[in-house]
Amino acid sequence: MVVLGAVVVLLLRPLRTAQIAGIETHAVAGSTMGTTYRVLFGEVPASYDSLNTQRAVDSLLASVNAVMSTYDSSSELSRLNAWRGTDSVSISSSLAQLLQQAQTVSVASGGYFDVTVGPLVDLWGFGAAGRRTVVPDSAEIDSLKAFVGYDKLELSASHARKLHPGVQADLSAIAKGYAVDQVSDMLLDRGLANHLVEIGGELRARGLNRRGKPFRVGIEEPDANAVRVRTAVLLADQSLASSGNYRNFYEQDGVRYVHTLDPVTARPVRHSLLGVSVLHSECALADAWATALMAAGPERAWNLVKSQQLSALLLIDAGDGKIEERMSDGFAAAVAAANGRGSAQQRD
Repeated sequence: MVVLGAVVVLLLRPLRTAQIAGIETHAVAGSTMGTTYRVLFGEVPASYDSLNTQRAVDSLLASVNAVMSTYDSSSELSRLNAWRGTDSVSISSSLAQLLQQAQTVSVASGGYFDVTVGPLVDLWGFGAAGRRTVVPDSAEIDSLKAFVGYDKLELSASHARKLHPGVQADLSAIAKGYAVDQVSDMLLDRGLANHLVEIGGELRARGLNRRGKPFRVGIEEPDANAVRVRTAVLLADQSLASSGNYRNFYEQDGVRYVHTLDPVTARPVRHSLLGVSVLHSECALADAWATALMAAGPERAWNLVKSQQLSALLLIDAGDGKIEERMSDGFAAAVAAANGRGSAQQRD
């Protein structure tokens, strides 16, 4: 999870214009995708209209939900999931674009990002049906493996084909980032070039804040019991997405089951990686890569950071209450720019 840094939080006044130290700042906020969104603006044109901007953002997010939602049975994705055939079916350009982005990360990560794991998410008690009272057994898990795997969904620019009728796509690990990108592009088209868009903790910044500087945001400590900012990052026309296992989990018989699943084993991950943050030009890809690295575990994730030339931060449980940081050079530069320093125990 990413939280807005203290400097930014002071500027946020949802749904109205606030006056801070003689400088106007504009913001809009609302709800979407089962979470909240916020948009902060730097300098805006004289024609800026807060209400019209709010309506435009809400309308766009509603249209994204109408395509991507797994909770809305009438959404395009839900209809695709309900289709129990293996013939090629026509899909919208929006859905095709996002599925193809997802598959790009699936291939590049060696399968650690996989949008077909939805049935497994439900099986393990992290889906819409809620928590289980009994941990699934091997037979239940194996019964789903036949139709889980990104390679079981063939895609083109206008069609999708399931290789098994039971294949289900769940875009929750990339859809918020995609929505951030769509809102940011729309604002740019409307002449609002200086903005920070945040949906459920995934962010994209363009231009400058109200002080004429790049937006500065905070990354929180991987602590389930408190919200504290660990470090700040400067977002200079970049996106930031984070993933972690320290809040969404349950315990049964003394064993902790976290919400991040390993698509290879079809089970919740069990490793020392606590949290991941990824910087990227596109928020959808930052979102997907954060999930992939979280699923991969610390060593595989660090190898992916290097091989894919990702700008990333890994927070690893080093034991005895200590946390090891690993930062790529690109991420360390963003931290240094925000904090006046760059501190990492390992960099590449």
